[in-house]
Amino acid sequence: MDQTSLPAFEDLPAEPAQDPIINPIRLGPSVVDGGVDFVVAAPHATAVYVCLIDEVDGELTERRYALSPQMYGLWAGHISGIGPGQKYGLRADGPWNPASGHRYNVAKLLLDPYARAIAQVPTFHSALYPHEVDENYAPIAGLEPNNQDSLEVAAIGVVVADQPNNTQPLRIPWDQTVIYEAHVIGLTKLLTSIPEELRGTYAGVAHPATIAHLKNLGITTIELLPIHAKMSEPFLSMKDMENYWGYNTLSFFAPEPSYAMASNQALGPQAVLDEVKGMIKLLHDAGIEVILDVVYNHSCEGGVEGPSLSWRGLDSTIYYRHDSAHPSQFKDTTGCGNSFDFRRHVVLQMTLDSLRYWVADMGVDGFRFDLAVTLGREGDHFNHNHPLYMAMATDPILSTVKLINEPWDMGYGGWRTGQFQIPTADWNDRFRDTLRSFWVAEAGSISHGGHGSDPRDLATRMAGSADMFGYGRIPGGRGVHSTINFITAHDGFTMADLCSYNHKHNEANCEDNRDGTDNNRSWNHGVEGPSDNPVVRAARRKTVRNLMGSLILAAGTPMLAAGDEILKTQGGNNNAYCQNSMISWIDWELDDHQRNMLATTAHLLRLRREHSVLRPTKFYTGADSDEVADLEWLSAEGERLDDFSWFDPSMRLLQMLRSGHGEDVDALLVINGLPREGEIRLPWGRGNDYVKVWASEWENPNTPGEVFHPGERTSVAPLSLTLYFTIR
Repeated sequence: MDQTSLPAFEDLPAEPAQDPIINPIRLGPSVVDGGVDFVVAAPHATAVYVCLIDEVDGELTERRYALSPQMYGLWAGHISGIGPGQKYGLRADGPWNPASGHRYNVAKLLLDPYARAIAQVPTFHSALYPHEVDENYAPIAGLEPNNQDSLEVAAIGVVVADQPNNTQPLRIPWDQTVIYEAHVIGLTKLLTSIPEELRGTYAGVAHPATIAHLKNLGITTIELLPIHAKMSEPFLSMKDMENYWGYNTLSFFAPEPSYAMASNQALGPQAVLDEVKGMIKLLHDAGIEVILDVVYNHSCEGGVEGPSLSWRGLDSTIYYRHDSAHPSQFKDTTGCGNSFDFRRHVVLQMTLDSLRYWVADMGVDGFRFDLAVTLGREGDHFNHNHPLYMAMATDPILSTVKLINEPWDMGYGGWRTGQFQIPTADWNDRFRDTLRSFWVAEAGSISHGGHGSDPRDLATRMAGSADMFGYGRIPGGRGVHSTINFITAHDGFTMADLCSYNHKHNEANCEDNRDGTDNNRSWNHGVEGPSDNPVVRAARRKTVRNLMGSLILAAGTPMLAAGDEILKTQGGNNNAYCQNSMISWIDWELDDHQRNMLATTAHLLRLRREHSVLRPTKFYTGADSDEVADLEWLSAEGERLDDFSWFDPSMRLLQMLRSGHGEDVDALLVINGLPREGEIRLPWGRGNDYVKVWASEWENPNTPGEVFHPGERTSVAPLSLTLYFTIR
């Protein structure tokens, strides 16, 4: 849209809103008898208006109502004669003083932070900016206010009535939880077994064909990349690209409308909401939990020179962190231009209100918090007893669902894995890096004459990372389930690409391959990218099986990235955040090797599901609980490792014996990180025979398992993982 195509703001008369019926502490719109109450937080504003939007002959019209100031920086009012379905926005007037952090501009229509549905998505345009911008959307010197009316291009909310929840969180126990991280679009966009209109939609996620895949695989919990309403960054919009992942939030209450079926988008915001709730209900009916990836650390408004879409226009200094020495500048710990200030009451309340809404009204089972350290910051410092986390831990609604942290941000002291509070869990990046190093990067190094590392970190990660999650005032610390073990996620290489590329290939992102991490710990097995060499391809597949087996068989909560179970590739792109394309979508046309990988993953998850020995509920102590220790690390000879062996980089053939405590089989996991065949002697244990139930050299998991006597010798394949169960 031409930057000059919108009219200047017209100062229409505003009717005074009536006194609100409800207590004005409840923010947002509330449907009451005879109309709607509105409450808005804008402490430094001098006037706040609710703007009712209607469409007449294809043109948007606006009626303005002035809210009255209340205590604590709130503005409130009642508008009679309207109800659910009414489109609306906000306007706020106040000081124009960029040097002090204030850029009030009544010409900008603002989305209510508490709007529960979106009636009009924003269109990237110069009118969205509070200050004058040039043709590249950079601020013009002098920072004069932009007088363009943003009504036609701004986000518009809609009033939604309170609706009873039609489902409840499933509360699947942590030890039974298997998480599957997926994108609403990418999961089903190419799934031809569902109707075309449903592909890439909320409804598609809950289609019987999708559910059948999740159930057959053994998934208990789907973690959806952000479904909060979003807006792409200006630099992407100027390149006609989009933020596909959705980590650029426009609303913490409204779902992203573009993920709904086209027919429901045409029917309007309520139909979009109904589709989201229907998705959650159908997944629950199938016994699958729904966790939302949520981005409360920053918004889509960008840095201080960004657009004014919602929070900035209401009160930038209250919502965002500003530099106390230079109030015109933001303190940014997210790398996205702004960071919400979690010292502020209004930010805490908005976050908690949003979380409760998605649980109590929409029915979700938990949340994964993006860049969670920012949520726990008090100024520049992280507080693991932050009020937000104390509130969630004691809240009667939020304390009962799964709460997962991405335990880092971009700020000072930003790496905090293992340092959050109960009852939350953390993504364990130490597990990711250690297992990638052992099976991929170090294996590649050894194959070229180099060496790997000693086994201490590998053993610690496979045993549940007690060094990070087992300490604290409460015995047992946060618990073994608090480590969310993962090897791949949306951000980074897929599991197949880890074994196929030495370097990232992000050229399609149009950033000259500068974006995305270089710390991939990958190995291409001698050929960069696709290969026709059957030896190379077989070695890659075995490495993927080693990674998947380690992930599923380790102590802790496993998280799979969608598509890894079928060898998904992104062509070496390790930062596909802007790729709503074949690069990101899962291709469900499978060859024999992909079907074998799917069967292998399902087999491993079935073993985990059926055998509690693979799902410990507390950390190992090494103590004898019956006839054997709960966990023993043994040498190839089946003897307990000598102390010095833990410091030996050549010690890469280990046996991990886990006790079933007489209630289940004992499990023996043999890890061979050497590029040559090894020989082991099976440990005595209880004196029972062993049966081989899975080995990573098997292309298909249905290979018959051999039976061995304790003390018997057998060979193990190079660079392989083998699982034995005792015969009871």
